[in-house]
Amino acid sequence: MIVKMKFLTITGPKEDIDRIVDTYFSRYEIHLENALMELSTVQELTPYLEINPYREDLTYIQKYADMLPPLQTESPKKLPLEKALEITHAVEKKVSEIEGEISRLHQELDGVMESLRIIQPFRNLNYGMSDILHFQFVGFRFGKIEKTLYEKFSKYVYDSVDTIFYRCHSDEEYVWGVYFAPKSLIHKVDAIYSSMHFERIFIPDSYEGTPQEAYQHLEAKARTLQEDIDRQKAALDAYLENRRQDILSTRYTLQSFSKGFDVRKAAACTKEKDYNFYILCGWMSKADADAFQKEIAADKDVICIVEEHGSGKDAPTKLKNPPILKPFEMFVRMYGLPAYNEMDPTWFVALTYSFIFGIMFGDVGQGLCLVLGGALLYKLKKLDLAAILSLAGIFSVVFGFLYGSFFGFEEVLPALWLKPMTAMTTLPFIGTLNTVFVAAIAFGMLLILITMLFHIRNAFRAKDVEGKWFDQNALAGFIFYLAVVVTVVLYMTGHSLPATAVLIVMFVVPLIIIMLKEPITRLVTKQSPAIEGGKGMFLVQSFFELFEIMLTYLSNTLSFVRMGAFAVSHAAMMEVVLSLAGAASGEQINWLVIILGNIFVCGMEGLIVCIQVLRLEFYEMFSRFYKGSGREFSPFLKKEISAKGTK
Repeated sequence: MIVKMKFLTITGPKEDIDRIVDTYFSRYEIHLENALMELSTVQELTPYLEINPYREDLTYIQKYADMLPPLQTESPKKLPLEKALEITHAVEKKVSEIEGEISRLHQELDGVMESLRIIQPFRNLNYGMSDILHFQFVGFRFGKIEKTLYEKFSKYVYDSVDTIFYRCHSDEEYVWGVYFAPKSLIHKVDAIYSSMHFERIFIPDSYEGTPQEAYQHLEAKARTLQEDIDRQKAALDAYLENRRQDILSTRYTLQSFSKGFDVRKAAACTKEKDYNFYILCGWMSKADADAFQKEIAADKDVICIVEEHGSGKDAPTKLKNPPILKPFEMFVRMYGLPAYNEMDPTWFVALTYSFIFGIMFGDVGQGLCLVLGGALLYKLKKLDLAAILSLAGIFSVVFGFLYGSFFGFEEVLPALWLKPMTAMTTLPFIGTLNTVFVAAIAFGMLLILITMLFHIRNAFRAKDVEGKWFDQNALAGFIFYLAVVVTVVLYMTGHSLPATAVLIVMFVVPLIIIMLKEPITRLVTKQSPAIEGGKGMFLVQSFFELFEIMLTYLSNTLSFVRMGAFAVSHAAMMEVVLSLAGAASGEQINWLVIILGNIFVCGMEGLIVCIQVLRLEFYEMFSRFYKGSGREFSPFLKKEISAKGTK
């Protein structure tokens, strides 16, 4: 059901706004609207402009709270604001110190890793790095050269140049090494190596011993730095864990104050003489609004004006359904929330979805599996879809008894109604037809008629003249479709048909009204002209629209055949499983095949049936009476947040 709403306009001294939020809005849910927009006709209103003083501290404490591993149960408490700010600053100072040290260690480690990267290819050079870097008469260059160019250099050039190349390391692409030459000739040798695309690597004067010794020393230093970083991180984690309760309570407190302060975004300000006032506008449920009015009766600093819905304002929608129906709100929200003046279709979806699912998936054993599996999954994960499957499984069990099916075995239980694959019905001029198909069509016709009544009800509430009387889903469409249903039932059951005059009235007149719904509506509502544009074009367009409507009636009705089709296909698929297991031929039953077959059919067909039933709900039923154009009731503060920190 949709909760009744009232529109409130609340005002009081500007400096008193925080007290109002903390005292009342924490215990009464209110959907705030922008007061400047709602009171656009009121003169001398200004926005309430102030910077949120809690946002920066909340950002800090939120970062530290996100660093804590989550626990299943948390119990934050509301703290005094001064205490919360004190904790925030203390934690920020300590964490900044530790993070600063970690950052310093990371920078030092990055330098060591860069030195390791440079020296690594030259580890085979068995000579002191410091000695090489301080040669007086011999020039040297560390670097790398492409392997193919190195081979050409060695074969054709090397012997003719006054140089020595010491090869240190190589891979599939490059050769790393160092070349030596007299300092007097080093520039000439550099030019030759440069022509071979030798890439020079500059070695800093910070290595001790041979490259291998320097590499080992740097490795040890890197390990020490990483251990120091790990210790600092562990110290940070331990500090945050020790202050977990303080951090979470501080976040909870600052969130409350920050959210309360944000009420100013929706408020307007006005001034009378030397006094400044705030104005807040929003929606409350009728129960909350009545209780709020009683409570503020003794509060001299609060003035509240309450308007009943219907004053032209668009009320938000708040759904309130029993726990057994609440999971089906998921399907309603998928299509769109009902507008405030629409009916809440949750109960209708719950009933029809479960019922149709049972028709299409009737099996006692598999239905029990859905009931138990869905209930267990809902208890563990709180998934709405799991609860829906569990409830739908109950109807699967019911229809399983009606079909006499137990895990696909058709002989274990007697069919209380019929066997979907074998039950047949003989109809005039049609012949023999599966009884489940006939029942599915009849049930579909009934649902279409019911949804038309819902459409008419919504149209009366919205004061929609065309929707009440002349639309294809209004009274004219209802009379026409009901006449078709009655005629088909009388004809198929062998009863005499109504007189020709009655048929003309029941069939032709409603169709003419549907065809001319726009000009008739304009005449009834006293709008002119009755027909916009040319009459000839209007008649042609209306004729083809009527033809489309007739096709829609037919296709919507035949669409319900899928209910019977899936009931038959389920029995057929399980018959295949039993045949593969040897149960149909009287041989020894392979129970592994039975189990795996039931799992496959239950999973695959269960998924398909879920989708097909939802399709019937949306396309064949919702499309007739439901718009789903509502906006959700979004309370400014949740009721569990209170000034005393209780839940």
